[in-house]
Amino acid sequence: MRTIARAVPPRPVLIAAVALTTAAGSLLLSPRVAGADPRPATREGSAPDRSAARAPAAAARRALTATVPRTDPHLGYPRRQVLSPDPANPADTSLKLGLTPYDALAPRLNALQRLGDRVSVEVAGVSAGGHRLYLVTVTAPETADQATAQERMRELIENAPATAAKSREIKAGYKTPVLFDNNIHGDEREGTDASLDLISQLATSNDAQTKDLLAHSRLYFNITANPDGRIAGTRTNANGFDLNRDLITASQPETRAIRALTIDKQPAVLLDLHGYVNGTLIEPTTPPHGENYEYDLFLKNTYANALGMETAVNGLGYTPAKDGVEPVHIPFRDQAEGWDDWPPVFTPQYAAFQGAVAAHTVEIPLQVNNSAYDTLPTTELRRRAAINVAVAGAAMRATLNFARSHRTSLIADQIEMFRRGAAGAEQVPVSARTVPGVPGIGPEDVYTTEFPRAYTIGADTAGARLVAHLLANDVRVLRAATGPYVVDMHQPKRGLANALLADGRDISDKVTAMYDISAWSLGRLWGAKIKAVTTLPGSPLDAITAPSPAARVAPHGDLRLRLTDPAEFAALNSLLRQGIPVRRAADGSAIVPESARAKATEAAGEYDVALDATPLTGTGTTATTTALHPVRVAAAVTAGELFALREMGFDVTPVSTDILNAGFDWSKADVLFVSAGLDYGDLTPAARTALGTFLTTGHGLVGRGVTGAALGSAAGLLTATPVEGNEEANGVVRVVNSGPVTLGAPAYGFVYAPVWFTELGPTVRVEQSYATGNPLLAGHWRALDDGTGGPAAAAGRPSIVSGPHAVLFGTDPLFRDHPKGELPQVGRALFTMAHTYDGTRAMAHASSGSVEESR
Repeated sequence: MRTIARAVPPRPVLIAAVALTTAAGSLLLSPRVAGADPRPATREGSAPDRSAARAPAAAARRALTATVPRTDPHLGYPRRQVLSPDPANPADTSLKLGLTPYDALAPRLNALQRLGDRVSVEVAGVSAGGHRLYLVTVTAPETADQATAQERMRELIENAPATAAKSREIKAGYKTPVLFDNNIHGDEREGTDASLDLISQLATSNDAQTKDLLAHSRLYFNITANPDGRIAGTRTNANGFDLNRDLITASQPETRAIRALTIDKQPAVLLDLHGYVNGTLIEPTTPPHGENYEYDLFLKNTYANALGMETAVNGLGYTPAKDGVEPVHIPFRDQAEGWDDWPPVFTPQYAAFQGAVAAHTVEIPLQVNNSAYDTLPTTELRRRAAINVAVAGAAMRATLNFARSHRTSLIADQIEMFRRGAAGAEQVPVSARTVPGVPGIGPEDVYTTEFPRAYTIGADTAGARLVAHLLANDVRVLRAATGPYVVDMHQPKRGLANALLADGRDISDKVTAMYDISAWSLGRLWGAKIKAVTTLPGSPLDAITAPSPAARVAPHGDLRLRLTDPAEFAALNSLLRQGIPVRRAADGSAIVPESARAKATEAAGEYDVALDATPLTGTGTTATTTALHPVRVAAAVTAGELFALREMGFDVTPVSTDILNAGFDWSKADVLFVSAGLDYGDLTPAARTALGTFLTTGHGLVGRGVTGAALGSAAGLLTATPVEGNEEANGVVRVVNSGPVTLGAPAYGFVYAPVWFTELGPTVRVEQSYATGNPLLAGHWRALDDGTGGPAAAAGRPSIVSGPHAVLFGTDPLFRDHPKGELPQVGRALFTMAHTYDGTRAMAHASSGSVEESR
């Protein structure tokens, strides 16, 4: 489930409407409802110390461009295959709940395929922990020609929506795609079991409604989106990622599989099954609503389907007194704020950009995870799980009834969404006139944006990465023979293109708190040279299917690697692991000797980076260098930070308070990075002594946030007082870079619970500061009730500081592996602190222009 930050009042204007539409009464939800997941879901916890989390660097490097298996869309149905069995696993945590363990899925799916000719099973990908992701399709049989016709109509809907709107063939014969996504949070399992029961029913029922449904629909079931977590009983996958926060970054194989499903299947309706909110929570959401959506089309259908699900779930007859189940809660109707659809990091909100005009998170009611799993009797857990399966099943069946009865209007609205984008038409502000039947629509629900005519993206390493990501999200990119890439905003999925590329906006005055992140701009955070333009370039533009390689190597002489992009750090670390004698120049770049040209050329091609020529003499050249060596990082960090470090090719060993107290071998590390999970005050005397010895014998600390700063202060490494702003604040901020750690970094950073520094000691350098005025470019950052902690208090204050033995970050440069352009700041800091004596000299050179010979 999503965990709401704070209690909020109901929407006063909607109370009368609730009484009219919910005979069973309404529940005005406070965020910490009974059965809610008590853990904060808006940030990752400390990275788990498990072997599965140690993703190979190569896998992390390919995170954005890796593909998932795709079946030929012209194949007919059914598409049968016999799934090989998985080893029995008595430790699967689903067993205690009486739910289907992962190892039972393959036999169950094999059996479902044998029930007739309606059920097909495909492997849609593989999880981070190596488990198969299963896609089940249920539909009436199709010949290859019929499947080809369906694919042609699907493509026409997206690519020629004006023509599709007039197509009699589509109106009469296109099958409505409906997608059920289950178990994306691994310890919220019941959607999987409800889906298996529903598939069995659909496979064998011969009533007129079922036959009509399957003749006019394709029903897709992502059986378990997170098998790693299902088995282990964790919210996250084997890499420690909350997958329902990863949809726009797509760093994980499971989210890339969901992305592929929403693009390939183009669902008009999507249900994402979660838990646990009592009573059952069914979206649509509270404000703020994403400004890039065609929200009038989305709200009309999502609210109508929510009412049908509400009737079905309440109709099961569960009561608070008898079963502990409260009536259904619809946030849009029953709550003022706190459960928004602003960011496209959640599956339903992402799907809305890919054609879903009705998409919901559904939170089933009775908690069976976390403390409940550990403390309740097994009989009670199984009673609750059985009720949850029934509730999920009722919501799913109601959705199928809605899809069947609204087939024509759902497809028409999907076509209209794509038509507006392709035509560059204005958005239609949501209102009672545009969305009849939805109660209580007010100005607090109106969010629209001005789309630029196009964006241009520079053709370098960062630009190529961004273009590859846009293409993977089915955003169209153009380019002339030379020059920048162009994203023409007259395209069907302009909403997604703008959500990814635009700055976003400051919504601090719109609501008191946000559910999760409030800004995520790839245009500002990914390091690419991007610009919104009012006209298309004059040169002829052609659609591209992949970015052009940015790799190049100067024809002769020593080679310079700039180290302003994470791919450049990955290339550097690869060269160092191979024993190449790379040196660091005074300007912070890496110098690769001409003798290693062959290896440098291989690295340039693998990581798509440029190695330019380097003059042989002069300030900032090979005349002023220090030797580099592979950096081994001991890291007490979040899962997203761990993944980002390995994406840059660093050798990382997770540590924590417990690991250090157990006796950590510091000879395995060159530098310590701390942001979570390591408390100096909880270390044993022996662990403190070992840590102190490490930090005072040529090694240093890189710290983030109050946890990292507290360790730096306790260990006496750096004199600076951290000031924590509003802990719920997050967004894209304007910054001023002023030191070697931030050399070449974007003028923007990302913050979550921002920190700044005061009372700096005489040896402390300001590497970066928050901009003066209002540093918040986009997001949600308000002062606390006492007036402190807001952006005005942070303005002009240091956001990154360094000294001879520590670098401290008040920003969040590795957040969920998302801000790609910020990652190199941490890479520079790690290399600087790995050998603090050499680092001190290099930093002094960078500030003074000294050309002291060091070799």
